[in-house]
Amino acid sequence: MKRIFASINTVIAISAGVIVLLGYFIDLPTVSGFRFILLQWAVILAGVALLVGVWNLFSVHIQKIHEHRPGSMGSVVLLFFLLLTAIVSIAPDLQPLQSVMLNGIMIPSEISLIAVLSVTLIYASVRLLRLRGDLTAILFLATALIILLGTGPFPGIGQLPVISDWLRPFISHALATGGARGILIGVALGTLTTGLRILFGVDRPYGGES
Repeated sequence: MKRIFASINTVIAISAGVIVLLGYFIDLPTVSGFRFILLQWAVILAGVALLVGVWNLFSVHIQKIHEHRPGSMGSVVLLFFLLLTAIVSIAPDLQPLQSVMLNGIMIPSEISLIAVLSVTLIYASVRLLRLRGDLTAILFLATALIILLGTGPFPGIGQLPVISDWLRPFISHALATGGARGILIGVALGTLTTGLRILFGVDRPYGGES
């Protein structure tokens, strides 16, 4: 019986994938309409899954507060802002407060985390240089220092022209952008390969055996 259900799941998954894929290449009203229905189902299921995840998060932190476990105060803060954000998003009269929460809470928090991350990277690069003083560690530390020196102004001097005008743009625009695009291309190819493997039934994450 388990094998029968696995085969049914495989047939449904492959059929849905083929229909959605053909809808992008074949201009037929029947295929396009069915593809649109499948995409609507996927959006609805994703929304329900998101609600289930929020409810799970809420129940886990409620239980943590009820049992007075360590870190329960952080759970109180999280649930307070979760309910506050939900109320502000749902109530029409309170929706203008969304920009206040975004500009007053989220953006400053993200900026603080990025600042802490930059200091942590410098500290990690120094420790890496002490443990393993090879060319990779030296290049990492030099790159981090160049980015920091080329970004922050110095009292009475401003930005260093050589670093801010040439070295930092070369690293951030040429090297970093090229690396980021290479990573994105690799992720896209990996996603495409995974999708094709699922489409052909090689991998079955929906309940069948791989």
